[in-house]
Amino acid sequence: MLEIKNLYAKTENNLEILRGINLEVNENEVVVLMGPNGSGKSTLANVIMGNPNYNISDGEVIFNGERIDGLKPDERARKGIFLSFQYPAEVSGVSISNFLRTALSSIQGKKVDLLKFKEILSENMKFLDVNEKLISRYLNEGFSGGEKKKMEMLQLAVLEPKLCILDEVDSGADVDSLKMIANGINKIKEKNNMTCLIITHYNRILKYIKPDKVVIMVDGKIVKEGSKELVNEIEEKGYSKYIK
Repeated sequence: MLEIKNLYAKTENNLEILRGINLEVNENEVVVLMGPNGSGKSTLANVIMGNPNYNISDGEVIFNGERIDGLKPDERARKGIFLSFQYPAEVSGVSISNFLRTALSSIQGKKVDLLKFKEILSENMKFLDVNEKLISRYLNEGFSGGEKKKMEMLQLAVLEPKLCILDEVDSGADVDSLKMIANGINKIKEKNNMTCLIITHYNRILKYIKPDKVVIMVDGKIVKEGSKELVNEIEEKGYSKYIK
């Protein structure tokens, strides 16, 4: 589904972050991307999504057999790519319900009927056990870390992307929130055959989500790929053997 070939990328001030990334994510897989701080994991997520703050200097990003590295973020979203932010923004004056309906309409290329949308929203709120009181509030305004993550899961369920990229979705989450997030990911993945690229520092969330492949990234490069056992190695010994 996602193929990254020899990808090099820089920031706007010409600082090279990605240095020849090669990565494949197959349909319906859960791929976990790990690495120390500053290794380029979040940069890779943003480059896949088309963040204009990063410039590709070489390489290709291919999604479902089509090169997308020249497309804008909204065009990539319409093709089925979703990026969950590490720190979701608060948007005052925009209710969650209106935000989700607008996003769904944009992805589908037509305005979603209000009654139909309410049906979709209600179904997914029950599916994920989301409190109705949250929906009437402004997007993430005054939300706890767990509530923000729950809204991310609701977006995933409503928008039904083919590929979700979750950038440190476990950041700042307590044990209960972590279980809720993992449960949401597992349920949505099973329901929609969703493919996941999960970026994380720790193995906490991997106690509840089973990865098909684990990838280690250091200094802008992929240095190791393996099975779930690789997570246990990192947890026990850290990244020192992969850092030159």
